[in-house]
Amino acid sequence: MGKAFGMRAALLAAGVASLALGATQALAEPMAMLDRHGSRVAIEPYAPNIVRVTIALDPALATAAPGPGPNAKADATGWSHRADAGGDVFTSSALSVVVDAKPWPKAPSQMERYFAPSLPPVSLSVSTADGRLLTKMNGWEMAPHMVNGEETFRVGASFAAPLDEHYYGLGQNQESLGPLDLRSRTIDCKHWYDAPAGETVCVPFLVTNKGYGIVWDNPARTIVSPGLNNGTRWQSEVGERVSFFVIAGATTDEIYAGYAKLTGETPLPPKAAFGLIQSKARFESQQELLGIAEGYRSRNYPIDVMVLDWFYWTRMGQLDIDRTYFPDPKGMNDRLKAMGMRSIVSVWPRFERESRYFDMLAAKGWLLQHEDGSPVDGLPVRFDRAGALLDSTNPEAREWFWGKIRDNIASQGFDWFWLDETEPDLVPDDYQFSIGSGARYHNLFPLLHTAGVAEGSARDRPDLRNLILCRAAYLGTQRNGCAFWSSDVHSTWEALKRQVPTGLNFTASGMAYWGSDIGGWQYPSGPKAEHPLLVDPAGATAMDAGYADYPELFVRWFQYSVFTPSLRIHGQRPAAALWDYGTAAEPILASYLRLRYSLMPYIYALGAQTHRTGAPFMRALFMDFPNDPKVADIGDQYMFGPAFLVAPITDQGRTSRPVYLPAGADWYDYWTNKRYTGGQTVEVAAPIDRMPLFVRAGSIVPIGAQVKSTAERQPLESIRVYPGRDARFTLYDDDGTTNAYRKTGGASAELVWNEAGGTLSARGKLPTGQNPAQLLRIVEAAQ
Repeated sequence: MGKAFGMRAALLAAGVASLALGATQALAEPMAMLDRHGSRVAIEPYAPNIVRVTIALDPALATAAPGPGPNAKADATGWSHRADAGGDVFTSSALSVVVDAKPWPKAPSQMERYFAPSLPPVSLSVSTADGRLLTKMNGWEMAPHMVNGEETFRVGASFAAPLDEHYYGLGQNQESLGPLDLRSRTIDCKHWYDAPAGETVCVPFLVTNKGYGIVWDNPARTIVSPGLNNGTRWQSEVGERVSFFVIAGATTDEIYAGYAKLTGETPLPPKAAFGLIQSKARFESQQELLGIAEGYRSRNYPIDVMVLDWFYWTRMGQLDIDRTYFPDPKGMNDRLKAMGMRSIVSVWPRFERESRYFDMLAAKGWLLQHEDGSPVDGLPVRFDRAGALLDSTNPEAREWFWGKIRDNIASQGFDWFWLDETEPDLVPDDYQFSIGSGARYHNLFPLLHTAGVAEGSARDRPDLRNLILCRAAYLGTQRNGCAFWSSDVHSTWEALKRQVPTGLNFTASGMAYWGSDIGGWQYPSGPKAEHPLLVDPAGATAMDAGYADYPELFVRWFQYSVFTPSLRIHGQRPAAALWDYGTAAEPILASYLRLRYSLMPYIYALGAQTHRTGAPFMRALFMDFPNDPKVADIGDQYMFGPAFLVAPITDQGRTSRPVYLPAGADWYDYWTNKRYTGGQTVEVAAPIDRMPLFVRAGSIVPIGAQVKSTAERQPLESIRVYPGRDARFTLYDDDGTTNAYRKTGGASAELVWNEAGGTLSARGKLPTGQNPAQLLRIVEAAQ
């Protein structure tokens, strides 16, 4: 029984851990705690459209706070509870939750004795206020097993899955080559750098097309089977209770607003984060990095951020800068700022035994540990064996880590931080964190590790807006100012094809900022091209001569990335700058780079909208066209904000592709202005300098003048209106770097297009001070 007490304490500690992260969750009693013949069911509303359900055998566990991730206060305002013959009924203006009554169990038959359930059964349903069923939980499970020497359970729950229900989210899963819907798949929801198709990242938030999403409150490795055999099953590797939230919404944006309320808002990134970010694995010296920055300026190409990746230090874990190769990092950053650029520097949570801090960290117990308390050193699963992992579940270790970053690195003028290995790369399952076993908290590290830097930066650099490059996520990580990327993917056409559905399900998980290493991170190597090259590789220095179609791949990857939340060139290759892919590729790349900057007023306004609402702006089609069943499984097209339909080219040698234009709207080909009726598939020409791109009729698209970076004030060149219906778009701007926007709200103006009158007006002064009537450009449909 001592083990049972230990498990109970561990789970209760999970709720306390959420408090340590700055959460506001009150340790209050739920609205009701029901007894179903020994199964305890707690119902805890958080808003009219958000309810938490907790099921356990131990009443203390049923009433314990959520684990780390959710940080909202429970709020039962407007909810009521009654009991009748059918069960207990909880209602609000948005939801009705019915926990079914259970008759006293009868004596089992011979067959039932063999298959007798080990738990008193629980079932419940969640419906809209007008009675439309959203979801029904059919049962729960606890199966005893041993993990890390701890007697614990696998815990899970099963839900009904109608045949027309579709599923999205659950973080990053790169195995799909096209279909978006997760139905009938089994998702191993865990952080796994070495996943065969590319890193997996677990965000246990599943969104459906039926007006609800489920947030699964357990940071252990979790197997999710959405809609498999007409049921959806969740099963976590470690736990002693079932805890989940249901978030309902008449639109997907209402569901994402609920997720933001539950787990934290998405901050508005600094404006530079929306511009070009140039990285490389790695810049060998200060001279090389500044030379690339000056190369952009001399060619008059816009750019915002230079990135200093790994091995700028003297040893892994020194948290220093090697002055042999970077003799004046402060001067280097001053030079970048003088050119209108910012900097990001990579900081790793690993410490070699020979590094200056290893012994201190080991003595304090601030490293991932073996059962005997000794540090876990290295990666036994791969050749990479150097270094022990900082235990970022320990708040003292997080505070220390931020202090060293601040004093040793930020003091040299670096603006923002790239927290690599946020999975973490050292798989923790068989080891111990300060808060418990690595298996129990497998998916938690990225939330806590990034929180330490986000909170430290907010305290010690309050006037500088935070940005963190992050490789993994968990519930709530968006609140730490993370921009995510798809990890160290291969430099192949197959990898590019996987990026599109991967990114869409990631943003569908409530994480709006996602991108990929343009061109892939791994050294460029791929099979011989099967089709004639569309880009002459002459002059390319980014790859070996044997990969002749790599410049073509890079062009297509760059075109796609111009329409993702972040635009970052990175990779392990001899050269990586825009001009290193050959004389044929460079002008195409330059034109798309300028297109990105011309759309900066549009994109930055989308970021402000995400901050206000929690909804992503790289949007799978199911979000905006819920009444078109044909979009449910489309994973190779998406919306970029309310205006643009993006259809990337992801096959070598391809010069056209079919594009489905969703029903309920007309569409303009961006390049030709030809207008199409929605609800049809059209074959679209895609020569190498053109990625299929459409604009929804009834859209307002602000176009900015060309600038060298977002540090330069950008006037509007025009406001394009694509006629077809009344339209509204809220322009937004602020200083782009400080946190003043949180208090002042920046400057905004709502643009209003009146279709019948053919007029554009503005509610409020444009942030640029310009006259909208003088900027209006009405797009005429081409014949």
